[in-house]
Amino acid sequence: MSVWLSGWRLVVGFIATALFVPVVGLVLTWVDRFVSARVQWRKGPPFYQSFADILKLLLKETVVPEGVSRTVFLFAPLLGVAGMSLVALILFYSNFNVVVLQQTSFLGDIIVLLYCFALVPLAFIVGASASRNPVAAVGASREMTLYLGYELPFVLALLVPIVKVAKQWNVASALRIGGLIAYQQEFGSFLYSVSGVIAGLIILFTIQAKLGFVPFDIPEAEQEIMSGVLVEYSGAPLAVFRITRAMMVLLLPLFLITVFWGGLRDFWAVLKFVLVFVLIVLMKNTNPRLTIHQALKFFWFILTPLGIIALILAFIGL
Repeated sequence: MSVWLSGWRLVVGFIATALFVPVVGLVLTWVDRFVSARVQWRKGPPFYQSFADILKLLLKETVVPEGVSRTVFLFAPLLGVAGMSLVALILFYSNFNVVVLQQTSFLGDIIVLLYCFALVPLAFIVGASASRNPVAAVGASREMTLYLGYELPFVLALLVPIVKVAKQWNVASALRIGGLIAYQQEFGSFLYSVSGVIAGLIILFTIQAKLGFVPFDIPEAEQEIMSGVLVEYSGAPLAVFRITRAMMVLLLPLFLITVFWGGLRDFWAVLKFVLVFVLIVLMKNTNPRLTIHQALKFFWFILTPLGIIALILAFIGL
């Protein structure tokens, strides 16, 4: 704990990740847009387009709807970006700290990551609800329903590596990201087991939903509800929401690699990230949007039973 809270290292790490992650995330956003355009036989945007969009929004006037709570409406975007900044700090600190990996993070940091990831949908729900727009209210309702759908299989899949480490090593390491990484370096990645493969696939699908990508872009379905949760946002607050999503494009695949595929401490992590990112982009460009009912059925009646099966296999050592 004292290592984790050692003054300047924590401050420098937070500042570095808060600057590095949005930049890389915006570059990945451009890659996603460019690949999607080429798949659809379009030219695609130039390299700087994602940065130009953010700059344009930052320079525009922020319009606050009449009669809403300005504090809640303007605070909501900051909630999501703060959560992703904490996720970035914990992930990179746990992976690259020079101290023995089991000691680099505090006990239960993986639970903290779950709460931090939950701040993003909460930010969209709070912001959309505060806007008092009926279309935004529909988007907020869809966002809440989607979150309740994908979070259960997400947690079940995350329990697989925790159970494996707790049974074969020790409970304290199972609740630390550093402990999960150290276990994989000694015994091999969780993805190289049956339960790990199932859990990894579940995480991949839930990442798609957390990013709001097709086929789970239901809360922001532009053809149906005019961008839904974001319909009343403009200017800097909208830019902050876009930056939050860009950070997630980088952090969610890194989270998958850290927890299930050996961590980020070797060169192969780059290739692993590219593979995961390519799968996300392919899923986005090869599937139609689901309805909210179809998404719930998929998460609760397909992924959740698979998560339970993976958890049982983890208990018996497979």
